[in-house]
Formats: sequence, structure tokens, C-alpha cells
Amino acid sequence: MLSNQFQNGIETTKLAWARLPNTEDGEGDEVVGVSRKNDGARVESLDYEVVENHAYREEQAQRGKLYVGYYVGVKWFFALLIGVGTGLAAVFINISVENFAGWKFSLTFSVIQKSYVAGFLLYILINLVLVFSSAFIITNFAPAAAGSGIPEIKGYLNGVDTHGILLFRTLIGKIFGSIGSVGGGLALGKEGPLVHTGACIASLLGQGGSTKYHLSSRWLQFFNSDRDRRDLVTCGCAAGVAAAFRAPVGGVLFALEEVTSWWRSQLMWRVFFTSAIVAVVVRIAMGWCKSGKCGHFGSGGFIIWDISGGQEDYSFEELLPMAFIGVIGGLLGALFNQLTRYITYWRRNYLHKKGNRFKIIEVCLISVITSVISFGLPLFRKCSPCPEADPNFPIACPRPPGMYGNYVNFYCGKDKEYNDLATIFFNTQDDAIRNLFSAKTIHEYSAQSLLTFLVMFYTLAVVTFGTAVPAGQFVPGIMIGSTYGRLVGMFVVSFYKKLNIEEGTYALLGAASFLGGSMRMTVSLCVIMVEITNNLKLLPLIMLVLLISKAVGDAFNEGLYEEQARLRGIPLLESRPKYEMRKMQAKEACGNRKVVYFPRVIKVADVVSSLKSNNHNGFPVIDHTRSGETLVIGLVLRSHLLVLLQSKVDFQHSPLPCDTGGGSLPIRHNFSEFVKPASSKGISIHDIHLGPDDLEMYIDLAPFVNRSPYIVPEDMSLTKVYNLFRQLGLRHIFVVPRASRVIGMITRKDLLIEETEDPATVELQSTSVRDRLHNIRHGTRNGEAEIPLLNGLLAQ
Repeated sequence: MLSNQFQNGIETTKLAWARLPNTEDGEGDEVVGVSRKNDGARVESLDYEVVENHAYREEQAQRGKLYVGYYVGVKWFFALLIGVGTGLAAVFINISVENFAGWKFSLTFSVIQKSYVAGFLLYILINLVLVFSSAFIITNFAPAAAGSGIPEIKGYLNGVDTHGILLFRTLIGKIFGSIGSVGGGLALGKEGPLVHTGACIASLLGQGGSTKYHLSSRWLQFFNSDRDRRDLVTCGCAAGVAAAFRAPVGGVLFALEEVTSWWRSQLMWRVFFTSAIVAVVVRIAMGWCKSGKCGHFGSGGFIIWDISGGQEDYSFEELLPMAFIGVIGGLLGALFNQLTRYITYWRRNYLHKKGNRFKIIEVCLISVITSVISFGLPLFRKCSPCPEADPNFPIACPRPPGMYGNYVNFYCGKDKEYNDLATIFFNTQDDAIRNLFSAKTIHEYSAQSLLTFLVMFYTLAVVTFGTAVPAGQFVPGIMIGSTYGRLVGMFVVSFYKKLNIEEGTYALLGAASFLGGSMRMTVSLCVIMVEITNNLKLLPLIMLVLLISKAVGDAFNEGLYEEQARLRGIPLLESRPKYEMRKMQAKEACGNRKVVYFPRVIKVADVVSSLKSNNHNGFPVIDHTRSGETLVIGLVLRSHLLVLLQSKVDFQHSPLPCDTGGGSLPIRHNFSEFVKPASSKGISIHDIHLGPDDLEMYIDLAPFVNRSPYIVPEDMSLTKVYNLFRQLGLRHIFVVPRASRVIGMITRKDLLIEETEDPATVELQSTSVRDRLHNIRHGTRNGEAEIPLLNGLLAQ
């Protein structure tokens, strides 16, 4: 009867959710199948270029300095909101995960006092329920929330919009899915999904909320361009890392090094401010949790693995084993990327195509296997006696039941014994890493236990990554690396016989080496590791292992996020062009494709026919001079054409240009009307209904074209085109024959503005210099007074 009620509840929930609108701002938001995403049907480029059409220039001309100041102030206000929102989301996820995990372990510990079989079944059941809830949320409500989300966000900041990744339901699925998957004990982390969570919060705030769920505010609907949204999402990514690791500086560097393709100093300040706000919010939450208001393990979930009391110095002899850790990290990280690539490819192209039921079954099966391994393997491990009590040593052995810490008493016959394998297996991942990093716990673990954990957890992490749940790879990577790092530290301690060597220090270096070998980050990862361990003295050693592990990993394959982006069909433009492009020219990249262009005045029927016959997003617009010469006047976007067709206010009966009388171009639209809604495809040509009379009319495209598109000559090297395209964040670039004449040349001095007495006017410095020289040469000023000036200018 209970099963029938549970099934009826699920069906009722599905029916209620199905009755909700299937659109966010008028567009569907579910991602149905990976094949559609892989072939590019669910991927669209973003328009980061400023469209300088007549409407934009009119709008800019009407804005004064007061508006510019207000515009900048609003950006800072949004940075504040993003920091507060991401910080609160991280606090909610951390407290929820720690309470579920704490409740699970406390209940299991209380049951195993009577029966280990009953405790084993209860442990599996609790994990299975949590993981099932996460998989059910992802597969049925928010498919775009699966995985870490970092490859998709990296693609977005690179100029590629994967549909559905920044929706409100994706945010909700990411938060609650992470709670279920991490609380259920899977070999994954919540830190990667927090980056995606911060990006979703930033995007939703930038568009004023969600109109679909009636959670929008007109006061927040301020930023309409993809360029502004890109800045907000960058702030959200940094805030996610800052909230995940309590590493605000690391969050800024992560956004700069790993996810963004375009950066500037003004954005740096706002990102830094956002990360600082996150740090304040998390600190306040920690103080609140320390008062005992957060329930089970409430304060244990805010990551910081303090090893400031550990090893303070290192000798030259230790550099060799530390370098060896870097090599191991590069090899295991590259192997991890390769294995996850193969498994993810098979999973997406064979298993997940069978439907959501198989996705849920797969995750639940992995959950049962993980629970069996984490509970069962420590049962086969012989317990070890506790070290001799030291009044100066604050770590209790064994630890009290229901508390986090070292020396777990699990299936031990005596009170003063502990199970070293259970200390890292039968624990939350945060607590297990804290135990592996701990100082003054030499010989706490045996080599057999560490090696067993390394093999099993590495295998579980490879299999779990890519399933239909939110999955981060930061914390599992730290777990893997700290295990073999501690293993190397044990051999160093026994070989050098030095008492000042800490195994926890080598565990930290191992964690950094595996993350460097897998994700290929250096600067940001180095700062994150220093911030979460609160030990600046280890900075040179972390830099050493990161450089070695990255170099070794790069010899085999690309980073984890680049590999996953390629599997998801996200066309990332890397920071460096391929070597083969040096031998190619711009015209070769165009291929033999015929250019679809429009005349300045075009028939409505021809526009509709062209938009239906191709999927291009930009069209050159040409005009003819009086001498009959063809002239390219600019670029018109598909989204702008759709707005014109839908409004119909710009239709005209005459096939002649509308400004033939010499008047100014008529503008009947605000620039904001041409902005595509965030996380949406906007208007479709199939949604526009035109009558026979409408199709016979004409449109003058001159007021709506971008009159200053980027243009390159046909024989420019493709390497140069690539760098221009990526660094400017372009979506289109014109390839034209080599120009026949030059009308001028701009140098650095031509771009400098000189202050004038009249604040309403501006003057280029080069123009000012040229005018003064002209006046001097023609005697219009006092010659004696200007001779020194002339000599100075000629000397320059």
C-alpha cells in the first residue's frame, strides 16, 4: 500500500510539473537527448559584438555622463547581489549535505551497536533514497543540471550558449540534486556544481528573475546585451569557487584562468568584490553554525583543512619525492581524463539513449556499489591500537561516535582501537580529506589501507563522473591525490628518519598534483590550495608539483573540462590557434559556401524565404552606388530581422530607400527591442504569420545594420583571424578582397583624448597637435612664444 501511495505521489508530481509552462521567456527549457546537443542543434553562438546600428547610435547620443555613472553603479549593485545569492546558496547546500550525512552516520552508528547487518542495510537504503531523489530531479525536471556544469559555463563565456544551462529550473535542480548526490555518498563533490549555481544566479539576476515562475522584478531588468550578461556570469563563476572553498582570491583567479576568454581590469574589480561578499556571507554562516544551530556536523561542511600547525620547513632531499608526486599526479590525472572520456562517450551514445529509467537505474546501481564498498571493506581490515595518550595532542582516539575527526572505531573489539580504512571510507569526503591532511598523526594509516582506498575510490570516481546527477570533480580529485600523497609521505618518513616531516604535507601536495594533472590549472589552483589549508609556507612546493603534473598531463591529452566540452559538442575556441592555421588564409576558412546577402531594400517575401532556407545568424547587406559599384554597408542579424517581420511597422510599399529625400533615417524601435532573451532562442521564423499583402511589401535595412563590422582581407593568415576572432569575442567576420586605396592611418597617439576648456567637447590629441603645428607654420600665433614648442614637437 505504501508503494502504491508513493507511486501515486510521483505521478501527481509529474502531472503538476507537466502543467507548468514549458518555456522560460517563451522557449522550451528541457534538453532532450545528447545527440541533439552533440550535432550543434542545441548550441548557439552569442553576440558579444556591439551592434552599432542607427538605433544604437541614437541611444548612445542621448546618454550623458550621469547615465554612465548610474550604469556603472548598477553593475556594482548586481555584483553585490550575486555574491549574497551565491553565498546563501552555498550555505544552504553545505548545511543540508552535512545534516543528511550527519544524520545518516549517527543513525548507522547507533544501529551497528546492536547489529552490523541491520546497520549495513540501513546505510545502503539511506544512500539509495538520497541518490534516487537527485537522479529523479535531474532526469525529469532539470536535465541541464547534470554534471559539473563547468564545461557549459566555460563555453558560454567563450561565446557559445548551450540551451537550458542558465534557467531557473536548472538552478533548482543543481541545488537539490547536489544535496542528494553528495549526501548520498557518491564519489563526487558539490564544488563544481556550485560554479554552475553561481552562474545561474548571476544570469537570472541579470534578466530580472524568471517570468515563467512569476519571480521577476522590473527593477532588475537592466542588462539586455550578451556582453553585460557575460560579465555577470563571470562574477557568478568566481563567487561559486569562493563559496565552495572559502577561497575568494582563488575564485577570482579561477574565473580568469579557467573559464573566461575575455578579461579587462574593470571586470577584475567587480569579480573581486563579488568574491569578497561571498567570503563575508560564508563567515557569518560559520559563526551562526558554531553556536549549534546547524544540526549534525553543521560547522564541518565549510571547507578549510587547516594544516598551519604541520610541517614548517623542508630540506633539499625532499624535493625529489615531491617531484615524484607531481609525476604521479600527471599520469593518474591524464589517465582519469582518458577513462572518463571513453566511459562518457559510451554512456551518452548507448546507455542514456534508452531513456530516463536507465539513467536512474545506473545511478542507483552505482550508489549501492559505493555503499557496499565504503561499508564492507573496513570490515575486512584489522583494527589498530590507539597511539599513546599525549596531553599536548588534542585529537582523541578513538573519536566519539557521531563526531567528525580521526581514529574511527568501526568493527573493533576493544575500546582503544580504531579502523584506519573506516577513517577515510566511512566518512564524508570533507572529513576524510581533513583526516588525510591532519598533522601529528604519523602512522595513523597503513600502506595497505591507503592503497586499497586509492584503487577503489579512483575506480568509483571514474564510473560516477558523467552520470545523471550534479557531479563535481574537485573534492574527489583531492581525495585521490591526498591518498597517494600520504602514501609517498609514509615512505619519506621511514626513509629519512626525520621527525619534522609530516605525512599530511605530502597528502596536500598529492591533492594539488592530481588536480593539476587532471584539470591543468596552475595559478588559481595554487592559490585555492593555499587558502583552504591556511599554510603559506607550502606555496613553493605546491607550485613545483603543479608545474610538473601539468607538464606530464599535457603530454598525453587535454584537460578534463576541455575533453568534456568536446564530448558535449561545445565548440570552444582555445587560447592558442592550431599550428596548421599558419599555412592557411582567411579565404580558405570560408570554403566554397555561397554567401547569403541582402540588398538594402528587400522584399519581405525574399527575407522570409531566406530565413527559412538556412540557419545563418548574420547576413551582409549591400547597396549600389550611382556608378553601379557594389558596396557592403554592414551586417544585419537574424534576430533583428525577426523583430522587424513580427512588428511590421517598418514595411513600405516602395522599393526605394526611405531616405532618398536627404532626411535622417527613421527609427521606430528602441535598441532594447532587438535583444534576445537570456537562456532562450528568442523568436522563430515559424512563429511569425504574414499575410499575402505583407509579403509583397519592402523593408529598408539601412537603419538596422551594423555599419562597422569587423573585416579582414582575404589573404590574412588564419592564425591572425583566429586571434582576432577569439580575443574580441566575435560571432561573424567579413572576408573581403584586398582594399584598393587607403584613406588614412591610425596610431596610438590618434586614440588619445585631450582635455579641453569646454567639458562638452572632446579633442583627439593628435588633432590638437596638428592644429597647433598648422597655426605655428602660418604665423597665426606669436612666433617667439611658439618656437620652443615647435622644436619640442619636431624632436618628438
